[in-house]
Amino acid sequence: MGMADEMRRKLEAAFAPERLEIRDDSERHRGHAGYQEGGESHWFVAIAAPAFSEMSRIERHRAVHSALGPEIVGRIHALQLKIEA
Repeated sequence: MGMADEMRRKLEAAFAPERLEIRDDSERHRGHAGYQEGGESHWFVAIAAPAFSEMSRIERHRAVHSALGPEIVGRIHALQLKIEA
């Protein structure tokens, strides 16, 4: 299972999102810090779920990081998040 599939599985289980987009943006960062050949170093996640409605921006980011867990967060260099309730 690829990283995108792992991320999708974890985020769907944690938040039952109405909308979820996961994109590997690694190639856009070729030559920059943290880039690794083969990708899976720089990610974009857009997620919308009612679970976020009572959370502040920081709480939302922490919740997503927690749902992904250290095994995923520790393997990536950058994670851009767009989170909506």
